[in-house]
Amino acid sequence: MTMVVGDMLRTYPADLGGVDREALERCIAECFDCSQACTACADACLSEDMVAELRKCIRTNLDCADICEATGKILSRHTGYDANITRAQLQACAMVCKSCAEECERHADMHEHCRICAEACRRCEQACNELLATL
Repeated sequence: MTMVVGDMLRTYPADLGGVDREALERCIAECFDCSQACTACADACLSEDMVAELRKCIRTNLDCADICEATGKILSRHTGYDANITRAQLQACAMVCKSCAEECERHADMHEHCRICAEACRRCEQACNELLATL
């Protein structure tokens, strides 16, 4: 996906301003990767025998997936850019990724899908914070 993200950023016809293109590209890709991982983790949690014990994990996964997807979409739009909206969305995304990673890490020793999801959340959190630092 990163290749497509980079290709789309390179072909954008207007100036992107002073945005760090590498940080933007990485953040978009990590947001979409995290959204997919969280959706898949929630679904895997629903298939576990002890699903009742995973309710908070499932809810957090689904919230994180939605916010990451929205963030990736917002970061993919450049026309009429509003830095205040972008900053707020990146902050929300980093926060939900941190919460989701912490929740998944609680189950990671029993469920491999939670370990993988926690890692995706940590990468996305880092990418959001790195992009925020450049804005």
